[in-house]
Amino acid sequence: MRLTTKGRYAVTAMLDLALNGSQGPVTLADISENQSISLSYLEQLFARLRNHGLVTGMRGPGGGYCLRRPATEITIAEILSAVDDAMPARRERIPGEEWPQSVIMWNQLSSRIYDYLNDLTLAEAVNQNSETKDSEKDDRNFGSGFQQSAA
Repeated sequence: MRLTTKGRYAVTAMLDLALNGSQGPVTLADISENQSISLSYLEQLFARLRNHGLVTGMRGPGGGYCLRRPATEITIAEILSAVDDAMPARRERIPGEEWPQSVIMWNQLSSRIYDYLNDLTLAEAVNQNSETKDSEKDDRNFGSGFQQSAA
């Protein structure tokens, strides 16, 4: 599994949506302001997230985006897979090919990362962030610049 900046921004935006979407749709402008991610970049990310069935858009006044499924049913791996190009981080074995130990180690690490992120739901990530903020009482957050809005 590849961990990219695009994926990190998508997870950050989805965490914001999960935290702030309980009262209704959240606009990309609000997410952009809360997380310091450009609006045009969020539009690209949310087009992919929508195409993969993770969010739904609502048009008109009071419109914005909502999670399509409960946060307890969306995994972080799903979010990453939705926005990242489908290039495997694992190297596939060619019959009869001998692999160096380093390739085997990196493939195993990639598998473990995927397994962890596939078991971690959006709801659990939100709760982890809340627990971290409560216990550390500092400015470090999930991802880069992740912040819960004041609303």
